[in-house]
Amino acid sequence: MGRARDHAGGSGRRRGLTPAQWYCLLVGLSLLLAGALGFVADASFDIGTGADGDRVGNADGQLEGDGFLGFEVNAWHNIVHLLSGLVLLAAFRRRGAAKAVALAFGLVYGLVAIIGLIDGSDVLGIIPVNGADNVLHIALSALGILTSLMSRGDDRQGAVEAPAVEHRLADRRVDGAGVRTGPARDADRVGR
Repeated sequence: MGRARDHAGGSGRRRGLTPAQWYCLLVGLSLLLAGALGFVADASFDIGTGADGDRVGNADGQLEGDGFLGFEVNAWHNIVHLLSGLVLLAAFRRRGAAKAVALAFGLVYGLVAIIGLIDGSDVLGIIPVNGADNVLHIALSALGILTSLMSRGDDRQGAVEAPAVEHRLADRRVDGAGVRTGPARDADRVGR
């Protein structure tokens, strides 16, 4: 409590970011950076099947992207990173939004990790992945879910404590002699 004040209400204590807000901020910035730099490695919009229905990619017919810091990327993968980063950054300022988006992001990236593990080389024939991508997707999924569960989603300061304090203050009154009275004492006086 002390000197620090909440910017919105001007009272109470300053609260820091929740784990979900930190997750949205840091992962959002990282994904934006990875998406932008990924275009340097591979800006092609190749997908898993050609015009004749055959798979496009390496000799085994698997979709391949170019390597970027050990991960496999192509333009579609980079766009997914950019959009994911924007969604996370848009949510980080509000506790409730950050909590919901971190949970949703964790669940979606968990699904992406499962698909990547099952297929082994791509997600839905559009996004190339490798072992490093799958590990990263699992980590981002787990962190998103955990930080969401660890975080309060309530943006209101002192939501539980404030009404109780206001109620107690409203019940205190001062009579004509300057003596503080409560509701029970007032009821006794009326009955006399």
